[in-house]
Amino acid sequence: MIVTAAQVKAQLNLDDAIDDDLVEVKAKAAQNHIERLLGFKIEEEFGAVDQDEVPPALIEAVLQLAAHWYENREAAGDATDPILFGVGEIVREYRGFTF
Repeated sequence: MIVTAAQVKAQLNLDDAIDDDLVEVKAKAAQNHIERLLGFKIEEEFGAVDQDEVPPALIEAVLQLAAHWYENREAAGDATDPILFGVGEIVREYRGFTF
């Protein structure tokens, strides 16, 4: 994971231990979703020895998406709803392929 539950909770302004497990699930799901959109696993491309650090923008994308999913836990909208604007922009900058 490129973010911790504590980082997501800071993004959400949550101070207590409530929902630690749920926050972690949202963070894992957000990273997984972003990796599928990118076309690569973030931790295979960044952060290891002899690799660049994980770009702060990708960390921000995971934080934004995890926080959004935490705050909007119920399915709503329809399949045509776009990914969050900031997240989508970041994904486009780092995506390993184009359409």
